[in-house]
Amino acid sequence: MVMKQSFSELELTQQECTEMTWIEPALYFAGYPNKTSYHELLNSRSSSPVQFDKVKAKSDYVQRTLPAKALQGIWKRFYQVELGPPLMQIFPHDGEISRISDSSIPYPHRSGIIFKIQYYAVWSGEGKEVEKRQLDWIKGLYKFMTPYVSNNPRGAYPNSRDLDLGKNDPTGSTAYEQARVWGEQYFKHNFERLARVKAAIDPSNFFRNE
Repeated sequence: MVMKQSFSELELTQQECTEMTWIEPALYFAGYPNKTSYHELLNSRSSSPVQFDKVKAKSDYVQRTLPAKALQGIWKRFYQVELGPPLMQIFPHDGEISRISDSSIPYPHRSGIIFKIQYYAVWSGEGKEVEKRQLDWIKGLYKFMTPYVSNNPRGAYPNSRDLDLGKNDPTGSTAYEQARVWGEQYFKHNFERLARVKAAIDPSNFFRNE
């Protein structure tokens, strides 16, 4: 009923939709058959039916409804992929998320954000040619989406680090101005506050990542 009233353009039928509990999507995206018990996730000897050992992810935040030409461009690019099914997830925002101030806690992508997008390229096997094809595909999709997503800065989801945006010096001596280039994509204006707290609590930079 909700889809029919609010998204009638999609022309979805009830048979094309599956209502799930909170935990069931974890089984679904891992490739388990429908109605598999969530207890399967607790079985340490169990392995996911989906066997893709390489994943590259990128993210975006959308502030305006995507026009038809954007959706058509996405669809076209999804037919270009080989060796692994592409995946694009859309996570609704607004509502309770937007009621919290952008500066209250580190996560800043709130007011004015309609939804977040996660793009994935997944593949199996070795070989530079295979890897390059998959990486070129997701980078091409990301570039194509530039006019349709947030900007100044272009937002990025903090829990899905994208090393294409930038990475720390391996020696651990990355300057603030260098890190700010990508740090503000993840945390916007909160990045400076987070950097100050980090410097005060961990002046030797013991806790660090890429």
